[in-house]
Amino acid sequence: MLKSMTGYGKGEAQSENLSVVVEARSVNHRYSDISIKAPRFLMSLENDIRKKVSSEINRGKIDLFFQIDQGGDAMNSPEINQPVADAYFKLFREMSEQYGLSQDIPLDLLANQKDVIATKELTVEDSDIPELTMKALSQAIDALQSMRCTEGESMLKDVESRLRSLEEMLADVSSRAPLVVQEWQGKLKERLSKLPDDVAVDPQRIAQEIAIFADRCDICEELTRFSSHLEQLESLFAVTEPVGRKMDFILQELNREANTMGSKSNDAVLTQSVVAIKAELEKIREQIQNIE
Repeated sequence: MLKSMTGYGKGEAQSENLSVVVEARSVNHRYSDISIKAPRFLMSLENDIRKKVSSEINRGKIDLFFQIDQGGDAMNSPEINQPVADAYFKLFREMSEQYGLSQDIPLDLLANQKDVIATKELTVEDSDIPELTMKALSQAIDALQSMRCTEGESMLKDVESRLRSLEEMLADVSSRAPLVVQEWQGKLKERLSKLPDDVAVDPQRIAQEIAIFADRCDICEELTRFSSHLEQLESLFAVTEPVGRKMDFILQELNREANTMGSKSNDAVLTQSVVAIKAELEKIREQIQNIE
């Protein structure tokens, strides 16, 4: 089954005080490239996240977005940073004694000092974040893969249709190729018949020229290889592992054979057919570029 490298998936996992939302987006890429955008406290889970994604997705540029929402008063309530508050209080008392000032220290003065009042930060170690994160990630990957498979099926139908067109074009080229030499031979004999009677014509030389032309125009090997490459390409449709790179390589070989046929055609009809083949190959290439 072919998979597209383009897709989107979303997953969500919740507990009493937490909600984890993961969005996964992927586009085509030559290799595997995973980008993670998440709160800093999830850094300890980054390796696990990458391993999970790499085990499911082999190729593509994957962007992951993590959103952690905290619920409940306990999670968001401010608290005193006791060591910092004690240090400020001690400093203010020492300043009062040193300068002979009143030792009454206003609460607002102490509370307004930097980092004395802090919001309780969520940590991975003392929460169920790891379990929720991986659960939401699995859901997002499953949804992403489902979309990539659906897109891959659509691409497969298009490529199969174009392969049928290529086979028809190849059959036209195969039937036309032998006629090129025959037509050229007929034109040559016609031109020779118009020569004056006193002009000597060497039959052996004529036969030699026809043989050279036939050899130069012979595309039997290219037709055979082209047909073989088409079969190889089609055989990859049922493979479960990623085949995008193999398809891309086979398509390069198909283009190489088409170019050779075009350079050897020496015939307007054949040239037009080869141009049509190359145009169809280009459309297939555009699809294959997005296959995993």
